[in-house]
Amino acid sequence: MIRQWLKSIRDPEVELQDRMFRLLTGIALFTLFLMILFNVVIMEHLVDTVCLAAGFIFFSAVYFISISKKRTDIGGTIIALVINLIMMPVIFLTGGGVYGGAPVWLVFCSLYVCLVVPGKRRILFLFISIAVSLISFLVAYFYPEFLPQHTLTVAFVDSLTGVIAVTLLLSLMVIFQATLYENENSRAKAQAKEIEEMNRAQSRFFSSMSHEIRTPINTIIGLDEMILREPVSEEVAEDARRIQLASKMLLSLINDILDLSKIESGKMDIVPVSYETGVMLSEIVNMIWIRARQKGLEFHIDVDPAMPSMLFGDEVRIKQILLNILNNAIKYTQKGSVTLSIQCKKLAANRVEMTYMVEDTGMGIKKESIPYLFDAFKRVDEETNRNIEGTGLGLAIVKQLLDLMGGSISVNSIYTKGTTFTVTVEQDIVDAHEVGELNLETRHSLNAYEHYKQSFEAPAARILIVDDNESNLMVASKLLRGTKVQTDTVLSGLECLKKTESCHYDVILMDHLMPEMDGIECLHAVRSQVGGLCTRTPVVALTANAGNESQTLYAKEGFDAYLVKPVNAALLEACVLKLLPRELVVFTNASEEDMAVYHLKTRHKERVPLLITTDSICDLPRELIERYHIPVLPYLVYTEQGVFMDGMEADSDGVLAYVSGRKVRNTEKGIVKNGNAHSDAPSVEAYESFFAEQLTRSQYVIHITMTSKSSSGYANACMAARSFHNVRVIDSCQLSSGTGLLVLYACSRLQSREVSIYSLVEELEVVKRRINTSFIVDTTEYLARSGRISERVSGLCRTLLLHPVISLNKGKMGLGSIRLGRRSNAWKSYIHSTLKGAPIDTSQLFITYAGLNHDELEEIRQEIERVLTFEHLYFVKASPAIAINCGPGTFGLLFIRR
Repeated sequence: MIRQWLKSIRDPEVELQDRMFRLLTGIALFTLFLMILFNVVIMEHLVDTVCLAAGFIFFSAVYFISISKKRTDIGGTIIALVINLIMMPVIFLTGGGVYGGAPVWLVFCSLYVCLVVPGKRRILFLFISIAVSLISFLVAYFYPEFLPQHTLTVAFVDSLTGVIAVTLLLSLMVIFQATLYENENSRAKAQAKEIEEMNRAQSRFFSSMSHEIRTPINTIIGLDEMILREPVSEEVAEDARRIQLASKMLLSLINDILDLSKIESGKMDIVPVSYETGVMLSEIVNMIWIRARQKGLEFHIDVDPAMPSMLFGDEVRIKQILLNILNNAIKYTQKGSVTLSIQCKKLAANRVEMTYMVEDTGMGIKKESIPYLFDAFKRVDEETNRNIEGTGLGLAIVKQLLDLMGGSISVNSIYTKGTTFTVTVEQDIVDAHEVGELNLETRHSLNAYEHYKQSFEAPAARILIVDDNESNLMVASKLLRGTKVQTDTVLSGLECLKKTESCHYDVILMDHLMPEMDGIECLHAVRSQVGGLCTRTPVVALTANAGNESQTLYAKEGFDAYLVKPVNAALLEACVLKLLPRELVVFTNASEEDMAVYHLKTRHKERVPLLITTDSICDLPRELIERYHIPVLPYLVYTEQGVFMDGMEADSDGVLAYVSGRKVRNTEKGIVKNGNAHSDAPSVEAYESFFAEQLTRSQYVIHITMTSKSSSGYANACMAARSFHNVRVIDSCQLSSGTGLLVLYACSRLQSREVSIYSLVEELEVVKRRINTSFIVDTTEYLARSGRISERVSGLCRTLLLHPVISLNKGKMGLGSIRLGRRSNAWKSYIHSTLKGAPIDTSQLFITYAGLNHDELEEIRQEIERVLTFEHLYFVKASPAIAINCGPGTFGLLFIRR
């Protein structure tokens, strides 16, 4: 039985907490049994002995049941509870108190609780242990007559026995616990070593698989290229094109899997270099433009002219990221356009933040799919996209590459309307000269395969191709056949050395991984070959190992260039052309009928960093909206005659006349008679379209709505903002021009150019609580119509000439006060009580009104000037959405408190 107990403690398959429970509780039970025997020997107090015996039986039962039911956490908690609240107080009070061994056992109980009780309960039970100990000592001190008196000999023996037992017990527990932790540590180290070895094996496997798969793909693509160059039938040409497409898809999949494995194993290195931004963009355009054109899509490029001409960063990875996103955009866009926009923000004298945006008019992404967009092997909306090829790896790799570079990626998307990906990464400036307006030339064959024409001829040039695979040798030779260069082929490094000893070659194409002597060893042997004829001949590495680390390795070892298998025919010709002596080369440019030259002139649409937007119920004067360029989304006014856009197709006078029953002639609509009307916020879809449009002008949008307690505008805007990473919606907690005041404050702070987006949002949350919004209502009829008050209350107010003042408190509209008497007296009372004594910011005051004429407004202005002088008084006609709820004769005083 003891062997099984020890075996269960050492068993690594059993959780550590379970093993600790078995070890510590088992030792405690054994010690408790010895204490019972000791008490019998020294004839300890009977109650003390019976308590120990009962505890032993109870704890043993809990111990075995907890292990059999695999609930040692509950078992430990029950034992700790009984020990602390029952057993130890009884033993302390019946065992002589401080004149016995009980105090040291209290210490043991506290340690047992810390080691056995799991989680946050451990802290609770520790406080219980301390509290029980404190109470036990206080009882023993103030009521010693309740404790049995030990003789001096028994007290000494009991204390000594307790100290020895607890010391041995604690030592044993610590030793066992240390042993357990050492074993766990050893296991963890062994597992870490095993995982590291598995990662190395995985890396070797992927590297080997990449090399082995690329070799046959190189043969397939190369020979397929030769078929397409020949005058074959259209059916054969179509089959060859399909073979080429399938091969490239397989190659793309291999690259993605290899990149992902490197990133996950921590082997992906970011290699920053100096690069020309214009050249990089030209390469991207040449790769993407033809794909877009073949699909019937427009391709636009929008480049900030202030972008530095040279930057320092990982050009290869940045290009990979942009090409991946652009290819996705073309893949998921059936009609319309794809746009690459580049913004540049200077952070310091030698550092910039580059923002790359890829916009498309494709199918968009559902809101619920956006959180999973960057998960590996996850394809969103598979039902819709089932006919589009892809593995779901591309965006996962993009995200992880940007994480490695300290950059970020975000997405805005409206389902069925389009998507915008935004990539941000910081880079150092190498050359601060601005690129200005780029004029990118892209040259593409109109019928490349029917009219293939080599870019040069060099019949006097000699090239040596070294590869251990005969298929690769054949492909490289055939791809260069049109240039008329003389090619020799060898299958090993040793054969290469024999050739270079007797023949001079103008260029050597060298495979890297070969048996006996690899390409690097062969290169060094050629360079140092005594009597060799090719010691200075340019050598190009042919490799199936793609990646930045390979490029760095080959440059370090002394290769003049490197090409990745499967070898692209155009790149092979370009590389050989670059390295051949000029006197051996005869250029044969393609004729104009075979080639199309396109000039893509970049456009630049300036985007402001931040834009403040709002709804039409903000009730701002037109002059202020135009001065601050504030985009406004109209509310909708619903009448029996139709639905009208607030402030654009309907004004407050016309709506009030329609509702009140006065006939108003409209030259387009004819006669409008009285009827019912109500307003409503724009839909979620309307907000989505509005935000998407504003993000073509700005990088970030802050949209300010009226109080969420009175309209669904805030909720709808927040729902729409979920489709955009760079839209923030703020509840103004105000109505009408109260919302407008918050909008104006935000716009004025933007003009200072000293505020960040996040600090501005924090400021607005503070300022909105200082805005005073109140209205005095002439007649309560309209409040009753809109359901704000009951018809009975409305009738009572009209009978008694009561004029309610509606005010806002924490966004909720309520009755602020009531003014009595005639209209002019009520107005005067309202103006004086609102403006007198309040700490008001006198820079501006908004008087927002509905259904008032010029004389009435002048009366209000004069009364305000008698009370307080403001720098600017703005009389603003309330929007129809506001007017139909409060009725004619209503006006409000809106300002910011200091």
